[in-house]
Amino acid sequence: MSEKKPKLIAFDLDYTLWPFWVDTHVDPPFKKDKKGVVYDASNKKVKCYPEVPKILEQLHKEGYLIGVASRTGEIDGANQLLNLFDWNKYITYKEIYPGSKNNHFSQIKKDSGLEYSEMLFFDDEHRNKADLDKIGVLMILVPNGVDKDLIKKGLKEYASKS
Repeated sequence: MSEKKPKLIAFDLDYTLWPFWVDTHVDPPFKKDKKGVVYDASNKKVKCYPEVPKILEQLHKEGYLIGVASRTGEIDGANQLLNLFDWNKYITYKEIYPGSKNNHFSQIKKDSGLEYSEMLFFDDEHRNKADLDKIGVLMILVPNGVDKDLIKKGLKEYASKS
């Protein structure tokens, strides 16, 4: 018998995929140089957490749908970074706007046709867990950015919960 897996894995952005608040700690607009390095408007280097690109690529390869759900007010900057980091090719659902995570996931549910119970979410903000527990989205708390071990832990917790 195979382990139960989510159909969709979603991520918050700030302090989950990258180590900053896109609306506070960096200055849009962003640009990428010929070497692929991303800079903000004040020429400060902008980086994601080191394992994130490979994680997104691997999850996509394994057939998971990938989403992002962020309440940032810096919608254009967040979208620009997703583009410059070349992650849009992995992401199917994007909900980036101020508001509750429940609103984000309600829209993902509507757009995808999936049930909340088929979704796994990684986020650094503990306050979102109680809200998401109520609707049935399993949230894994991200203490120091997403890495491979945390993904394994999340998938294991999802399998044991289901």
